[in-house]
Amino acid sequence: MKPIRSSILALAMLSSSVTFGVAQASIALPPSIAKSKTLRICSAINLPPMEFMSPQTQPEGVDIDLANGIAKKLGVKPKFINIPFAGLIPALLADHCDVIMSQLFIKKSRLKVIDEIPYMYSHESVLIKPGSPKVPDLEALSGKKVATVTGTTATVLLDAANKKLKAANKTPIDLVLFPENTQALQQLQLGQVAAYGVAYETARYYIKHVPSQFAMGGPPYFKIATGIGLRKDETVLNHAITTALGEMKNKGEYQAIFKKWDLQLDMLKH
Repeated sequence: MKPIRSSILALAMLSSSVTFGVAQASIALPPSIAKSKTLRICSAINLPPMEFMSPQTQPEGVDIDLANGIAKKLGVKPKFINIPFAGLIPALLADHCDVIMSQLFIKKSRLKVIDEIPYMYSHESVLIKPGSPKVPDLEALSGKKVATVTGTTATVLLDAANKKLKAANKTPIDLVLFPENTQALQQLQLGQVAAYGVAYETARYYIKHVPSQFAMGGPPYFKIATGIGLRKDETVLNHAITTALGEMKNKGEYQAIFKKWDLQLDMLKH
């Protein structure tokens, strides 16, 4: 009987060793997230294919898939909080959420207020109606009504184009600002604006799904790193998400998400 008892003891010790190893390998989390087992994610869920509501009113998209993957690596549940784009950073700073995942471009002005973990590249474009004149550059929109969403990079780039137009004594672009993507898109559909300055990823999505209504004004004219937003004091969470994202890349899960949404162009190479 001694050999059997010894084997059982050895097996128990091995089991304890494996369990301990798993615990040691787990990713450290801030106490509040470890206690709630929930990662609160602020996102403007109306910008496909990055984040939007399915017909079953469930969040889906590139950012949603990535957030779900990160949450799984961290051993927590994701909780998506839908907020207009312009309100994302204020909501994060007010502790209404733990992170922002909403195609948030990495800019010097934003990095003064929050931290961002790079996870992809994004591009900008101009969406038009099929048959409309092409847009070789933003200055070609001189004198036209153009929709854009408040707080986005498209708005900043269109404002910069207006400064160039004014300096050249040309008619500026008539910018029409909207709080959300859906409203801006509807204005283009109805012919109330000549174009819509929007992320290239979103423009491609609508052209693919409704080619009779939308067309690309020209090639992407802007490329920028895009990040996951966190408060500056969240060093533990920053490390945890960076680690989880790294694990997803190493296992091919990150690459699979971008392939699913046909956005391999936007993947980080390292």
